Amino acid sequence: MQTKVSPIFQVFERQHSDAKGLFLALGKQIKSKKAIELLAKMEFMELYCNLLGKIHFEKESLKFDIFSPFKKFQKNLRKIHHFKLVERNILDREKKTKQTFNSYHLYLDKQKKKLYNESFDLVVGSTLKSWDELYQNAQQASKGLKPLAISSAINQIIQEELDFIKLDLKASLDSKALKEIFDALRTIIMLENLLIHLGFNPIFVPSIHEEINLLKNSLKPWYSNQLCLQSLTHFLAEKENASKKYLDWTNELKVQKKLLSSQAEKQAHLLFDKLV
Repeated sequence: MQTKVSPIFQVFERQHSDAKGLFLALGKQIKSKKAIELLAKMEFMELYCNLLGKIHFEKESLKFDIFSPFKKFQKNLRKIHHFKLVERNILDREKKTKQTFNSYHLYLDKQKKKLYNESFDLVVGSTLKSWDELYQNAQQASKGLKPLAISSAINQIIQEELDFIKLDLKASLDSKALKEIFDALRTIIMLENLLIHLGFNPIFVPSIHEEINLLKNSLKPWYSNQLCLQSLTHFLAEKENASKKYLDWTNELKVQKKLLSSQAEKQAHLLFDKLV
């Protein structure tokens, strides 16, 4: 008797199909919008593979590093997303101050060309075989999965994320810790959505979900600020004499970072004191 594939695989199947289509589109031209859409799909697929690994962890014959062929490309997609956030910051700055930042634009354009060319090479230099193998491996590992096993694995991963956050909260939250919390929240939200899709009750009550989303939304401008400040700092490090408009912008970003970090830290403590 053939073992049935768990209904949860249908979620992966849709994401995989959408991701493959976006991947093929990027093989014609790298466009940031499609790259960012593909990144979201790949982050879910990676999480799904991690979930399968958690379920099958006792079976040594099953190899669950099945997402590894995509990690380098996924990293490039994440860089494209980061780059677009920085670009958005400079455009907002120019609109706000009525100033131009031509030398910074040239610096970013040079980086963009290198990043997009490298990403394009990764697409055209690969084959669809890896996509087919990912699908087949995920499908095979999704056979015979019991809903309770899936629910238990989801709960285990969420608890691990909360344990990591608990360690971060013991000290003042630096940029690394805030980034880890941001990533953990994204993981928790995706897994909670999976639980609901399977017909299980979510782990957290609606009021906690509201706080989770509030914290995640507070961390978005912090994350954008952090990326812009890093990029601008690297740009200025290459210049012997930076003009006042760049120094003013850097100082404003630093002040803004402190305010955003403080706000996110307070929200994080209020939320996770209830959870961990």
